[in-house]
Amino acid sequence: MLIFAFAAFVFTALALRLGWHMMIKGDEYALKANKQQTTDKVVTAVRGDILDSSGYQIAISATTHTIWVRPATVRKNGKSDAEIEGNARVESRQLAEILGLAEDSIYNTITSDKVLVRLAKFVDDETTEAVRKANLSGIEIVQDVRRYYPLGAFACQVLGITNDDGDGMTGLELFYDRYLSGINGRWITRKDNKKNSLVYGDSKYFGAQDGYTIVTTIDQNIQNLVEAKVAEYLVKNRADRVSCIVMDPNTGEILAMAQSDEFDPNSPRDPQPGDEEVFYSMSDTEKVAYWNKRWRSFCISDTYEPGSTFKLVTTAIGLDTGACHLGDEYYCKGFTYIQGWPQMIRCWLYPRAHGQETLEQAVCNSCNMAMIDVVNNIGREAFYKGLQAFGLTEKTGIDFPGEALNQVYSKSEMNIVEMSTMAFGQGIALTPVSLCTTVSAIVNGGYLLQPHLVKEIRDADGSVIESFGRTVKNIAISQETSAEMRYIMQYVVDHNGGGRAQIAGYSIGGKTGTAEKPGETGGYSEHDVIGSFIGVAPIDDPKMVVLVLVDTPRTADVHGSTVATPCAREIMEELLRYMNEAPSYTEAELAAIRSSMVTVPDLTGAGFDSLSGRVGSYLEYSLSPALKEGELVEIMVTDQYPKPGTQVLKNSTITVYYEVLGGEDETDETD
Repeated sequence: MLIFAFAAFVFTALALRLGWHMMIKGDEYALKANKQQTTDKVVTAVRGDILDSSGYQIAISATTHTIWVRPATVRKNGKSDAEIEGNARVESRQLAEILGLAEDSIYNTITSDKVLVRLAKFVDDETTEAVRKANLSGIEIVQDVRRYYPLGAFACQVLGITNDDGDGMTGLELFYDRYLSGINGRWITRKDNKKNSLVYGDSKYFGAQDGYTIVTTIDQNIQNLVEAKVAEYLVKNRADRVSCIVMDPNTGEILAMAQSDEFDPNSPRDPQPGDEEVFYSMSDTEKVAYWNKRWRSFCISDTYEPGSTFKLVTTAIGLDTGACHLGDEYYCKGFTYIQGWPQMIRCWLYPRAHGQETLEQAVCNSCNMAMIDVVNNIGREAFYKGLQAFGLTEKTGIDFPGEALNQVYSKSEMNIVEMSTMAFGQGIALTPVSLCTTVSAIVNGGYLLQPHLVKEIRDADGSVIESFGRTVKNIAISQETSAEMRYIMQYVVDHNGGGRAQIAGYSIGGKTGTAEKPGETGGYSEHDVIGSFIGVAPIDDPKMVVLVLVDTPRTADVHGSTVATPCAREIMEELLRYMNEAPSYTEAELAAIRSSMVTVPDLTGAGFDSLSGRVGSYLEYSLSPALKEGELVEIMVTDQYPKPGTQVLKNSTITVYYEVLGGEDETDETD
């Protein structure tokens, strides 16, 4: 009876306890079980590609892996404390060898009290496979996606960068992030404590929606050319920075945009070569400033005083309002005084003067005094309306983050002194892209267009879901005024105001600028300038606007005509050929070309003994394929390029194709 009573008591207690867990705590335990058994994984969406205008991939998403560790599993890997410690040390050593990380750091990570820790991100396939084969405790491998830029530093400020989570941080990556990023999916499964799937419970899979592809207006060939010229003229001018924009004035498309502060977006935080020692001694705040300076697009996010290039704007407003006309005459005595302003305003030629000059001559001479007369004739009301018509009082609206606002006096602030200095490009600050947009309106018939860097967005099937074409924001000037401005810009180049921009066979228009940089303590620097040139080609049917800026050149002559114009001319010359613009030579140009041309001789049948004599002193030759150094053979020329009779420039190289007749190892069969 005692045993029965005791058993009845125990079973009653167990029943009550079971009822407590099932009825009172049942929902709580069910929730805990569900959490423990349910695995909810994120299915990462693949970030969309970025293409150049011809469809070449310039930013893509590459598959990588992330290595995670569950420290709790590592801490249970053994039967005793000593065995657990030994196993953790061995695992740390193996991971350090495979991943190239510090062993002590890995040990502290895998034995921490955290639930799940990321050991390494963006791990390649080979390293991932090595980790997998090691079969280590607590290690989990998750497939990931990394942003990759196949062309390295190509258009780096334009493209921008992403962070470790794949979100856009700068440039087009940031501006179009909502299109590029896509929508992550989810994979919900039910598993036991050994990660085996449970027979009950539904598995749910919500697929990821990959990001859209954006097609830029950047032409890879033009961008490569511009970047090469920017790098070349940075060295030639020993400058702080060289920047360049190439824009289509008829559509607002940016064909190329580059600056010399380039970086590799695949490793954007690495210091530039030569900066390592200084960089690693910087504080965190200084490093952030260093990175931001390199990642920042000067052409869009910074302003500068345009100097004499702004005289095109003053002249265009004057012509359109009737305040001046072609052939109007002005007199420059080298200086002037403005009523209510005690200081003398000088022309750049002071103490000399331009004297009597027409309007077109004044622009060609870059005369400050004539521009002051023009703006006085325009008047404050009409001048400010002209600035508004050209969009200079607001942002251009380019599809890029962080566009700066032009620094322009408001109408109430714009008195006679401010108008006078603004007339020749001083006391006003513009973004380079804003000046390009304005000059495009000046030469394209008066249409103020919205500049843009992306022309269309495509889905995963390649279908265009949105396109961005020519957007007219305003009619800035009349077509008649635009034609007169094209004439003036060509006059400037043809009559030496921008003479270094002349290209034989093509009509070129443009304007140089040399603007003093603001000093650190106010006023203007005595020696630091920004030399610039903005050119249009061909001026009679514009296909491109090219702006080159050289910041703080350290050469004997720092004027824009010397430091910037040759760079712009070389870019325009290459692009005119690239765009298949046929040249139309004047008689004078043809005569000059003929004097520098020679006729290619017939080299077929020649050997080494006669080849040099046939080529002559005005041409060079190269063998194809080239001979190895020290190789002695006898050859006979079988073909050549250019062909015989072709007119080429002196000192050109003729490619010679040949047949080998004998070598140095052959012996004479005669005694």
